[in-house]
Amino acid sequence: QVQLVESGGGTVQAGGSLTLSCAASGRSANIQAMRWYRQVPGQSRELVAAIKNDGATNYAGSVKGRFTISRDTATNTVSLQMNALKPEDTAVYYCYALRFDGLSMNDYWGQGTQVTVSS
Repeated sequence: QVQLVESGGGTVQAGGSLTLSCAASGRSANIQAMRWYRQVPGQSRELVAAIKNDGATNYAGSVKGRFTISRDTATNTVSLQMNALKPEDTAVYYCYALRFDGLSMNDYWGQGTQVTVSS
């Protein structure tokens, strides 16, 4: 099992910045990729940013140029630097890890952290 613990959420004014962090513990070896998702009540969870072991990243169009995902593979920590925040970025942000467990790929989720952007 892998445990993911997010931190760094909070309330910020539009135009401000926040950095989210996610620390993986437990059986965190063989993590293939880490991602950030977000979810607004009543809507489906959407991918915000992803990073693979080789460092390749991809972003949702709505955050490209404003958010940056990074990962420290030595500590299995992934961060999301969020700049120029907009009220529409308000959501619960979830950390996700994709791990190869020897026989199959498995999904692991954090508990989520609230980000609120006020106008």
